Amino acid sequence: MLVKSQCSGNRVTGLVVGETNVRRYFPRKVKAINLTLDHLLIECGLASHFWDGEPEIHDPRLCLWLESKQFKDSNCRVSMPLYMVPTGEGTFSLGLADLHSKSKGPRAEVLSTDMQLGQKNLRTGTAA
Repeated sequence: MLVKSQCSGNRVTGLVVGETNVRRYFPRKVKAINLTLDHLLIECGLASHFWDGEPEIHDPRLCLWLESKQFKDSNCRVSMPLYMVPTGEGTFSLGLADLHSKSKGPRAEVLSTDMQLGQKNLRTGTAA
């Protein structure tokens, strides 16, 4: 799924998942998810309003990781596109989305070795 960073001024404040993705991938009973960020695995709590119109994840460690990935010249004025791949129950892999696809379709595809690996792991049931 495609998600994006959320910025306020020069700071990254969270991750916007989107209401459609919330309905598709996040059961209401889930109170927290695990995110794989490069070699890190962090647990992020989900606020009750996550399912009620504010599909955002706020975690200081996530924000620091997102800021480290932010393009140096963008100054956090534009949200950064990311992919979020389910890799297990309540676990997702997060990475930078490459929106410069060779696809001629109207929607850019997410092309990333990490994402392809995550999808392969879903099929085989192996860990990333």
